[in-house]
Amino acid sequence: MGVRTNSYFIFSLLFLFFTFNLPIISHGSDTISANQSLSGDQTLVSANGTFKLGFYNQPGNSSNYYICIVYNKVSLRTIAWIANRDKPISDKNSAVLKIMDGNLVLLNESQIIWSTYQNSAASSSVVAVLGDDGNLVVKDGFNSTQPIWQSFDFPTNTWLPGGKIAYNKRTKTHQNLTSWKNSEDPSRGLFSLSLIAETKEYVISWNGSEQYWTGGSWNGQIFTLVPEMSQNYIYNFTYVDNENESYFTYSLYNKTIISRFVMDVSGQITQQTWLETTGQWNLFWSKPREQCKVYAFCGHLGLAIRLHCPSCGNTSVANQESTDKFYEYPNMGLPNNSLSVASSSTTGCASSCLNNCNCTAYSYDNNGCSIWIGELVNLQLSPNDGTGRTLYLRLAASEFSKGKENKGIIIGAVAGSVAVVLLLGLVFIIIWKRQRSVVVEGGDLFSLLDHRLEKNADEEELRRIARVACWCIQDDENHRPTMGQVVQILEGVLEVNPPRVPRSLQAFVENPEHIVFFTDLSSGQSSQPQSADHSTASIRASSTSSTMISKS
Repeated sequence: MGVRTNSYFIFSLLFLFFTFNLPIISHGSDTISANQSLSGDQTLVSANGTFKLGFYNQPGNSSNYYICIVYNKVSLRTIAWIANRDKPISDKNSAVLKIMDGNLVLLNESQIIWSTYQNSAASSSVVAVLGDDGNLVVKDGFNSTQPIWQSFDFPTNTWLPGGKIAYNKRTKTHQNLTSWKNSEDPSRGLFSLSLIAETKEYVISWNGSEQYWTGGSWNGQIFTLVPEMSQNYIYNFTYVDNENESYFTYSLYNKTIISRFVMDVSGQITQQTWLETTGQWNLFWSKPREQCKVYAFCGHLGLAIRLHCPSCGNTSVANQESTDKFYEYPNMGLPNNSLSVASSSTTGCASSCLNNCNCTAYSYDNNGCSIWIGELVNLQLSPNDGTGRTLYLRLAASEFSKGKENKGIIIGAVAGSVAVVLLLGLVFIIIWKRQRSVVVEGGDLFSLLDHRLEKNADEEELRRIARVACWCIQDDENHRPTMGQVVQILEGVLEVNPPRVPRSLQAFVENPEHIVFFTDLSSGQSSQPQSADHSTASIRASSTSSTMISKS
């Protein structure tokens, strides 16, 4: 095995030296010139050491390698830009990045994997330089100030300070900030941010077509639907509109701060700042704020509803025993791609759906009859503003056999959500009372477990539970997570920062005998308050400022 490995390594070296006949780039340089190449573990490093370029893979997919620009001063490997995001290579030792015919080109065994594809006459003097701002620039000679090509014009999922997301008025093309396919696959995902130049607003789209969020129009200082931008003590925002292009850019007042915008796999645009003290990216804000506003994020339906194969044949509404039936969902934001059907009544609309084996739902109101064929995408609850409509979802007749059981499930789900929050709060009270040194870091988390578990638990999951429990009972309601965020935190989609200790819990720990809970008077007992050891309820106090979550 060792002989085969050594032979392959020697072959790779021979491939680099003799096939390309190029000198290897010196480690730590920020430039590739026309007579140099980069391969294997070699890297470019920007002059001040902030960014680094080289071959990298993803921890969950070690077989695929990419030419990446990464943060060099961030302890958590974070990719800022990828050249070949849609065409990975399998062996970094047989691939080479070099200047060829005036372009920066990635070759894998003589095959072009990626190129800047620019027409440049001065091929012998062309160089590629990695800047301190994370911009990879191809230019004609070291002293040239005019780039032939630059990575800032071709962003992937990360928008760095000094970069721009623009609309080119001459070519009528958009620059898009496009999410990864998933957390382990950097190829183009479904979510993208782009600029609508006519209205001076940024929008997020799903699959390049469905726009589900807008930042609002630029008012000279901020985008109107992103009020967080008014807190500009960190960022300097600029909107440029000229005859050639329209774009938005930003810079940092304090150049030592490491910050970025990311079009996340969650379908949200996020602004993040690196905190070396915690070793993680801190979420400054994300839009849309609520996960449920992301188009088709939950896939088919967007709600946890079980479907079946529709029954066909004699499917009139009158045939009640064997046909499918419809479950009523009031106050819904209806999905797209409906078909209008001529019908003068709810019954007629239902029959039209039943007569089509592929119909999954219908809606009937003053606008007439609408039916949906196939998947229902982006089905959401509507706010109580009068815009919601009633959707009738097609289900098998057997689903209705237990009558009120379905509604009981829905009510139970809502009650369960409330119970989870209360339970998390009570769990944290117990945790805090048993071990105060642990929801501020550094203590023995396993000491909180029931001794019968013999410390058989995942430490990271236990930390998440303790943290989110404390966030759920923060003094200020605005700092408490939504149930959707709680689920995401517990699933590991969102990172949760250490919370501040609520003042109510602090008082409980310091003087538990003086804490008064509300007493249930419905049983006819005395109205005298009980101590914390003899009753249950909730405590509320006021205000502290915190930041709860950061993206993983």
